[in-house]
Amino acid sequence: MEGPLTPDVALTLTPAQAHYLGTVLRRTSGDAVRVFNGRDGEWLAHVATVRRDLATLAVATQIRPQSPDADLWLVFALLKRDATDLVVQKATELGAAAILPVLTERTNTARVNESRLAAIAVEAAEQSERLTVPTIHRPAPLAAVLATWPPDRRLHAAIERSDAAPLRPATGPAALLVGPEGGFTPAELDLLHRHPLVTPATLGPRVLRAETACLAGLALLQAPMCG
Repeated sequence: MEGPLTPDVALTLTPAQAHYLGTVLRRTSGDAVRVFNGRDGEWLAHVATVRRDLATLAVATQIRPQSPDADLWLVFALLKRDATDLVVQKATELGAAAILPVLTERTNTARVNESRLAAIAVEAAEQSERLTVPTIHRPAPLAAVLATWPPDRRLHAAIERSDAAPLRPATGPAALLVGPEGGFTPAELDLLHRHPLVTPATLGPRVLRAETACLAGLALLQAPMCG
């Protein structure tokens, strides 16, 4: 939801949301639904009207207050469509606050369907009962992302076949960087090693697929919060 959530407020859904509510979820007038907007917590609402392309909800009471998410970003070399979809879905479920696809020398694709990824993130947030949706950035070159990297956020770069220390849980604002299937090039590795906010790390002795590395790394970085 985009608007504020308060008792007795009426919400008008978008045509896509109305279609999903009535056709996919098969909700009818009077049915209860749960809604959130990323700011006001989770609320119980009831369907007031529902048609093929129009639906309204009547907000009733708050079920769950808003709570802060982990301050964790995911930066990953853009993958083919299905793998990118999977990364966005699972990173949302794992609590990533922002998802930044990057372009590297060995990246095998350069475009994404932004509306598709946003829809995947919303659906994953709903499925996992998360009350926020991560910000999904447009793909950008790795060097450009590093050049504008925020000074208060540590970037943990997963480097395969290296003598880097194992990835440890983060204690503050953090991000995980995962490269392409072919790995980072020597020039990219040099760029990473020279960056003051980049910490090389290993995810273990095995060489993981990029999508697996994204999920394993996110879990490791917030290990104390899992359970």
